Amino acid sequence: MSKLTLENLKVMHLGPIDLVARAAEVICLSGRSGAGKSLLLRSIADIIPHTGQVLLDDRSSLEHTAPHWRKQVALLPAESQWWQDSVGTHYGKIDKTMFGHLDLSEESLQWQVSRCSTGEKQRLAILRVLANKPKCLLLDEPTGSLDPENTKRVERLIKEIADLEKIPVLWVSHSEEQIERVADRHVIVRDGGVFEQ
Repeated sequence: MSKLTLENLKVMHLGPIDLVARAAEVICLSGRSGAGKSLLLRSIADIIPHTGQVLLDDRSSLEHTAPHWRKQVALLPAESQWWQDSVGTHYGKIDKTMFGHLDLSEESLQWQVSRCSTGEKQRLAILRVLANKPKCLLLDEPTGSLDPENTKRVERLIKEIADLEKIPVLWVSHSEEQIERVADRHVIVRDGGVFEQ
């Protein structure tokens, strides 16, 4: 069971922000473009400088090396990054049964990244993040490039993982329908702060 805590977090035009995401809780973040949703996730993942505290299970991000923190507090950006030619070279250990959950086959590990559609890359990136067994998920529009059927598959998988592993999830979404389906809480980012719906 994990808990993510933000205390007096400030980054650029955002803050101070105080927020607690409890074990198995999905918090959806929405707000206008440019409000700071992605900025907030990137600061939690310690990718950009910020002040204040980010804690996982009451241990500060400052007590971890950056790679260790980012493995535990995993960010899935809106556009996935691929730095090798082959899909499989981007994975360490992975539970291959996970591929079926997102309508992919194990053979996709042999694919060239260049032959993957945008939706395939997005689903493969989700599996790549989950392979590290993070203690917290930060998802920046994880279904933005997916059709309705694959969107529902991702939603089911993330909810199952959150419930099974007892991890908190911060999920940026612009879809009111999706927020209704997946959110335990809905938080709007605006005017430099976060406001619960």
